[in-house]
Amino acid sequence: MLKKAFPILLALSVALTACMGQPAEPTMSPADIEGTAVSAAMTMVAETQAAIPTPTPVPPTETPSPTPLPTFTPEPIVVPTLEPLILPTATSASSTDNCLKPLNMGEAGPTSPLRIENESGGTIEWISLNLIESAFGQCGALSYNNIKPNEKKVIALPRGTWWVWAGIKYKNGSSSNASGTFVVRPADTDMIRIIVGSESISAKP
Repeated sequence: MLKKAFPILLALSVALTACMGQPAEPTMSPADIEGTAVSAAMTMVAETQAAIPTPTPVPPTETPSPTPLPTFTPEPIVVPTLEPLILPTATSASSTDNCLKPLNMGEAGPTSPLRIENESGGTIEWISLNLIESAFGQCGALSYNNIKPNEKKVIALPRGTWWVWAGIKYKNGSSSNASGTFVVRPADTDMIRIIVGSESISAKP
């Protein structure tokens, strides 16, 4: 911009000097003319820059803050109150209607010899002999455990009707149950054999 204004200022200066009727004064040196033109040009540039409106800065865009999610309060867990468990009253062991009790040998009457013979091939883990009713109106149960294969066990039983049940365990881990009934009569004084098989129990003289 300064280079374009300089020739114009130089021409104006020469024209003014020629129009004046007064005697010519000493001519300015080219260096003085250049300095004057530069000064005037700088003034024009300064005024032009001052006239340019200052741009208004654009306000920064606000970044929206994340809206917090609503907080949910869980409902309290209500544990129902359990009523106390009431067990039924057990039947008295002395009741004549209840035979699920140990047999009272002293009140069951005379006995006869009996031999349990294990022919099941396994171990009799338990055997339960249940007297349904003796000649003296007694009932109850007798039990024996751990009778080995081919083992024989001699016991004495009151006379009456019996129901017998046994649980048998074999070497291979399997098991079975055997059951049967027999009667010891008042006239039976000789030993009775109770043969325990893998599934059944029988009585033999």
